[in-house]
Amino acid sequence: MTSHFLTGLELNKAQALKLLSLAQTIKQQPKEFNQALAGQSIVTLFEKPSLRTRVSFDIGINRLGGHAVYLDQQNGAMGGRESVKDFALNIATWADGIVARVNAHSSLQTLAEFSSVPVVNSLCDLYHPCQALADFLTLQEVYGDVSKIKLAYLGEGNNVTHSLMLLAATLGTDFVAISPKGASPDAQVLKQAEQLAAESGASITVSDDIEAATGADALYADTWVSMGDTTPLEQVKAKYMPYQINQQLVEQSGASTILHCQPAHREYEITSEVMDGANSKIIQQAENRMHAQNALLVSLLNPNYV
Repeated sequence: MTSHFLTGLELNKAQALKLLSLAQTIKQQPKEFNQALAGQSIVTLFEKPSLRTRVSFDIGINRLGGHAVYLDQQNGAMGGRESVKDFALNIATWADGIVARVNAHSSLQTLAEFSSVPVVNSLCDLYHPCQALADFLTLQEVYGDVSKIKLAYLGEGNNVTHSLMLLAATLGTDFVAISPKGASPDAQVLKQAEQLAAESGASITVSDDIEAATGADALYADTWVSMGDTTPLEQVKAKYMPYQINQQLVEQSGASTILHCQPAHREYEITSEVMDGANSKIIQQAENRMHAQNALLVSLLNPNYV
């Protein structure tokens, strides 16, 4: 594994499985890791608002014996008050790692270029790899071998879709992205996923037909409007409502697990009946953000600990 985690492509299949195994161990035996980051400080940079990412990293770092330093835009937007390069050069003199939730992937690339400490992508416009790790940790807990399942994502092709698709392709999970016309995943990311899938034996499908969800073991929803987009949900309701995860779709597809990265807009991309239903693993998925991220931080900052 490289010293930075920007896209998720840093992990091959063996490394990804090892990381997920470590996450399970940390979840089950937290006391064994309560000094894994003792004496280390991690700066968490946030250009975008957050609940799960901020809290899971902050508490997770504390549980590993480390110290989280939160920075929002009160110091000015990155690249505004001072360059992203200077952010990296300065922070790296004090901190042991940088976790960054940014608007543009290019900001992460610049941080990594000039930082002498590991940089972790906690969300950007193209990728959300920490979310994907938590998602597959959850799927692994439910199904065991994730190479034997089919995962269907419904909604806008976005950063969450990209990271899900790439990790699915790496691990050998059959993946379907079902999006309205004009809202499909990025073509270049799709090409990367198809190359990975050819090696792992997975299938990658992109469709605008809801029938493509048939036979899925798990259904996955995300908000119809990406963070930072001010378009009212009512304006896109007609476009996306056919892709809503509701009880009828669950029954038609045969899925036994429901996932959502949250925040969720109930009765839009997912109904409360499904979100609160017996098949929902959404809160388990949210909890697993912390455990997956902790495994990642230990691997990057103290690999000799495990």
